[in-house]
Amino acid sequence: MDGPRYDTDVDLSNANNSHTLMVELVGGNKRVLDVGCATGYLAEALGERGCTVVGVEFDVEAAEQARPHLERLVIGDIENMDLAEVFGEDRFDVIIFGDVLEHLRDPLPALRKAKALLAERGSVVTSIPNIAHGSVRLALLAGRFDYQELGLLDSTHVRFFTRSSIEAMFRNAGMVPIDVRRTTAGFFDTPVPVSESEFAPEVVDAVRADPESATYQFVLRAVVDDADAAVARLRSDAEAQRARIAILEADLAAARQTVQELLTRAEEGEKRADDLETRLAGTSEELDRARTELDGVRDHLEEVLTTRIMRYSRQARSVYSRLRALRG
Repeated sequence: MDGPRYDTDVDLSNANNSHTLMVELVGGNKRVLDVGCATGYLAEALGERGCTVVGVEFDVEAAEQARPHLERLVIGDIENMDLAEVFGEDRFDVIIFGDVLEHLRDPLPALRKAKALLAERGSVVTSIPNIAHGSVRLALLAGRFDYQELGLLDSTHVRFFTRSSIEAMFRNAGMVPIDVRRTTAGFFDTPVPVSESEFAPEVVDAVRADPESATYQFVLRAVVDDADAAVARLRSDAEAQRARIAILEADLAAARQTVQELLTRAEEGEKRADDLETRLAGTSEELDRARTELDGVRDHLEEVLTTRIMRYSRQARSVYSRLRALRG
């Protein structure tokens, strides 16, 4: 046996990972229902953060591996399960659908049933692949839609979602996403078989112009759509704006620092140029004085050499030759 199809280790050091983002959105010390808990890898990570996790899983083999990490295990198909009957008055702070909704024939009823199990101020956390990722768009342009063992075109996916269709689904379920995060991947770094050499650069650039084209998965937290949700949504928007402002302020500070460094370097260069110009001016003046003195010495020596005594002096002739050489 190869083991359960969806088994993995949760690496919380990887920020570009849906498991990490879901753990962050759940938080600590929560009562959690993990729908499609697989082998319990997410339940284990949440348990380490003080969460109590109940799991629902269709795959019996995977479910048994998850059991040690769960307070309770329910084996069954979420689409055919009466959650109200199974859980009665039990309520959850968070209900997780981690890479589950795309495997359901009709995920909307499952979301509606889950909403009824939420505690006051509870939320649903889910990760959903983005069918509008650039790799899939390019594959379609090339006339291909080839299922893969895993990834965006997982052969067991029966529903496909974009950002807008995800939001529409949650609205129809009576919920609203208040915190939407993303994992990203390059167009040519996914299991979808496309190669950059197949496409003209302007085609790739046109696809890349959509800001969601690099989104591999949407990871979000949704709450019941009521007045509290509206307030939470406003708070979330305000927090996003504050985060954006903080980024822009950091960029501005870095730009100002760079400009200041360039100005300082320019001022230092200008000072060095002024110093060099002053030194060159002084050197030129000294050279002119030396040349004037040399000309005076040469003229005087020529007068001396006209005398009969010095005309035959070997030393005088040697000095005169050197002076003539300097003049040349």
